[in-house]
Amino acid sequence: MKAALAARNINRVAGVLLDLGVSSPQLDQAERGFSFSRDGPLDMRMDTTRGETAAEWIARATEQELREVIAHYGEERFAQAVARTIVAARGVEPLTRTRQLAEVVGRAVRTREPGQHPATRTFQALRIFINQELEELEVTLPQAADLLETGGRLAVISFHSLEDRIVKHFLRDRSTADKLPKGLPVRAADIPPPPLKLVGRAIRASEEEVRRNPRARSAVLRVAEKLH
Repeated sequence: MKAALAARNINRVAGVLLDLGVSSPQLDQAERGFSFSRDGPLDMRMDTTRGETAAEWIARATEQELREVIAHYGEERFAQAVARTIVAARGVEPLTRTRQLAEVVGRAVRTREPGQHPATRTFQALRIFINQELEELEVTLPQAADLLETGGRLAVISFHSLEDRIVKHFLRDRSTADKLPKGLPVRAADIPPPPLKLVGRAIRASEEEVRRNPRARSAVLRVAEKLH
């Protein structure tokens, strides 16, 4: 982010908006391998010119690694069963297609929320892991805050509880003054103010918006303003 702006002779900006969701065209293109509703190669890379595909990682990962990724990034309560089933299935034939994996996961997930496919959480976990989405977010947030001019605002829309947790903790920490030990002879006025202040509460999509755009149902918007 800093390098891209520096190349344009820009050092400070009035605002940064981070929309963390995967774009709908990516989900809708079967050849990208993000969706189980359309059969395609099990790829899942945002940048298809580099990195390991989901199929390649699944082929070499241990059962424990599969379980940990699916449990952590997908918050899947049946992660152990899913991992065990994947390992058994890949022993019969390579898992290279999205619907192929979805059917395998479906055999391991016993129940799911109404209207949600059994493979939803597993596919989400693999996408986040393959693209290092949470690590990218942790690197991006400090850069975005540092680039703001005084009075500038950082707005972040997240679509996943793990993303939102990272954003919430970052904004909270940057908007809280340094906590000094009790009894230290320092006046409150002498404590340096935090670099950011929170603007309002977290905003979620209204029922009307969710009706118009179902993919907005999990969106959370958080905003902070640069103080100095």
